[in-house]
Amino acid sequence: MNRILVSLLIASSAMTAFAQGGTNSPYSQFGLGEIAQQGGSQSRGMDGLGIALHSGNQVNTTNPASYAYVDSLTMLFDMGLSASLTNFSENGVKKNARTGNFEYAVGSFRLLKNVGATFGVLPVTNVGYSYNSSGYLTEAQTLMATSYSGDGGLQKIFLGMGARIGNLSAGFNVGYLWGGYTHNVVLSSSASVNSLSKKYQADISNYSLDFGLQYNLRLNKKDMLTVGATYGLGHRMNSDATLDIINSNSTISKADTTHWVINEAFELPHTFGVGLAYSHLNTLTIGVDGTMQRWGNLQFPKETDGGYKLASGMLKDAYKVSVGTEWTPRYNSRRLIDRIKYRIGASYMTPYYKIGNIDGPKQYSVSAGFGIPIQNQMNARSYVNISAQWVNQSVDGLLKENTFRINLGITFNERWFAKWKVE
Repeated sequence: MNRILVSLLIASSAMTAFAQGGTNSPYSQFGLGEIAQQGGSQSRGMDGLGIALHSGNQVNTTNPASYAYVDSLTMLFDMGLSASLTNFSENGVKKNARTGNFEYAVGSFRLLKNVGATFGVLPVTNVGYSYNSSGYLTEAQTLMATSYSGDGGLQKIFLGMGARIGNLSAGFNVGYLWGGYTHNVVLSSSASVNSLSKKYQADISNYSLDFGLQYNLRLNKKDMLTVGATYGLGHRMNSDATLDIINSNSTISKADTTHWVINEAFELPHTFGVGLAYSHLNTLTIGVDGTMQRWGNLQFPKETDGGYKLASGMLKDAYKVSVGTEWTPRYNSRRLIDRIKYRIGASYMTPYYKIGNIDGPKQYSVSAGFGIPIQNQMNARSYVNISAQWVNQSVDGLLKENTFRINLGITFNERWFAKWKVE
């Protein structure tokens, strides 16, 4: 029990290590930011696959029903880091940017027979960008410069449970969301001492609630099909959005500020997911997932001629399809090289926001990775999980992004609950 408490403290302290704005994409200025991938190191190697997956030695936060399968003798702890290089291109101009981020920390253990618990901290959205634009006013040849910058994002700390009876398992996650965003826009002119700045800000904190189901259909002694389903509760969050518009004059050091507030400005969408996975012993797993987020009927803060208010039509329903596979040559071999887990995956996701009157960028991604067993005197069930991911998102006539990301995860799987015999 003491070791469980230590792990809980480690996960809690990891919250302070989250680098808000784990992205450098200008597209993260829209909506609540760039949707973060929430799966652990196994899921990331298969590009987010996980709704129909379960394992006794891997933590799968994509579907809480999987917690019911945690090994009875072990304590699992999984943490991950990422580093990425993004190439931006627009109108023949190309630039590169790098980011690094602490991604997640989760732990899992068995509470009772066929009942498991999981806890941890995960990213939800990321906001982070900085860029400039300029142009001349035709009549007076006056240079107008505008700078855009922003940071933030949402994270959640959660506790979940999963239980199974026969071939059916069910589970839930209850979490606490916190974070927000800050967007800054500054306009200045070469022919004037006046400047205009706008600051959009939100501090968000509320709860989240997710449910999951999994059902195993045994085909024979070696082969099995698993069907999974998930649901995330949509609800209004009691968090406000603010806008400050500041007109300043550099010669007289004077500024006039207009302050706007929108009460209860944000909502979480209802989220639905289904998955199907085929597994052959502990050697081969192949799966496909589909998810939908119901953003389309939600309102979002918008600046208008009459001020700052909630508006419809700024968000849209988002869909994602993921496919992936994991292969282990010989899972029960004594040779380390035979027990390496090889993973590949691909996904396609539609945007959940609009840019003016057009849809945001569609996202295509592929990933590949492997899990290497860690040898020690006690067991060889802990893994170092490494994966590489390529992500492309673009809109016709607007910015194109290509991101290459390296994910590093370490899954500790130790026999904390075994009773040792002394002869």
